Amino acid sequence: MIEGHCDPDFENVGRVFRANFLERGEQGAAVAVYRDGRLVVDMWGGWADAAKTRPWTSDTIICMMSVGKGMAALCVWMLVDRGLIDIDRPVAHYWPGFGQAGKEGITVATLIAGKAGLLYADHAPDGAGYDWATMIDALERQEPEWAPGKDHAYHSATAGYLLGELVRRVDGRTVDRFLAEEVSGPLHADYGYGAAWADPDRVADVLPNCNSHTFVQTRDQSTKLGRAWRMRPQSDDHYNDPRMRSGLMPSTNGHGNARSVARIYAALAQGGTLDGVRLVSPETIDRMRAETWFGTCAMTDRTFRYAHGFFLNEPLMSPMGTNPRAFGHPGAGGALGFADPENRIAFSYSPSLMCEGGGLGERCKALSDAVYA
Repeated sequence: MIEGHCDPDFENVGRVFRANFLERGEQGAAVAVYRDGRLVVDMWGGWADAAKTRPWTSDTIICMMSVGKGMAALCVWMLVDRGLIDIDRPVAHYWPGFGQAGKEGITVATLIAGKAGLLYADHAPDGAGYDWATMIDALERQEPEWAPGKDHAYHSATAGYLLGELVRRVDGRTVDRFLAEEVSGPLHADYGYGAAWADPDRVADVLPNCNSHTFVQTRDQSTKLGRAWRMRPQSDDHYNDPRMRSGLMPSTNGHGNARSVARIYAALAQGGTLDGVRLVSPETIDRMRAETWFGTCAMTDRTFRYAHGFFLNEPLMSPMGTNPRAFGHPGAGGALGFADPENRIAFSYSPSLMCEGGGLGERCKALSDAVYA
């Protein structure tokens, strides 16, 4: 059931991918690695549904959860690179309605670094997450949890809206359209928000894990993550809900596969350009991955190492090989995409079965480690 190819120099990745199915409970997944702009690992296997009736194929896609926040951050940085956004200017300069409830002085840099304190959308009705206008109105009225810049946290539920609306205010296009027209389309990468653009038969089911900290806490409104995700419509199977596959919730509903996400990060590992498609400059990449904080996240109480809209390599929570300057974005349950510009490597993993705990799990870490072994 394992298919695809693996260059001889990376055969250890292939061995680990097979071992994940035999030894670590993998159900369905894909892994991809680019080096020097070339796809050197492209493997997939297992099943695309819980009943094991649909094999995972070369073009299967799946919800990769918060991997989509990194894509939203990339869209913002592309506008910075083009001179359309100055990260030191207040967000309200581009989005006037944002400048209320104590947010007047929040700069783009503070926002994208996770220091704005906008963890919640308390003014949104329960279940309003797919109503963009309602969510933006709620965030305009939201009071920061702390004086902007004083503390830091992973903006688990709100980052996609905040960065996505900034893109819309500056460029005029919604963030899903911008991503499709400026990133995924030109790079021929099979990735986008929701999955309405894909044949439904290509979409694999996410298999929840009751031992996943994110899965448990987001369903419990007494927790900070539960308060943040209160705006997500209630469903017995919200990861595979039709609204998840058709709406726009860029904090969580980006759909794609390892090959497509690795291809996007391959451009960032190559100085911002791949196969003639330019996303950003090398100088902008260095600004994107400059460390802004390393410590306990005020949302999750986990230890993260954070840049500007991206996570930095950290062995426990965001394992990205051996280069401390590698950067990317994880997704709840174990999905990951990252770029390592110094080694010109890009990596992605897209599983169906969510991992246990609060990190990326042993399956993802084993694959990431294998790339460098």
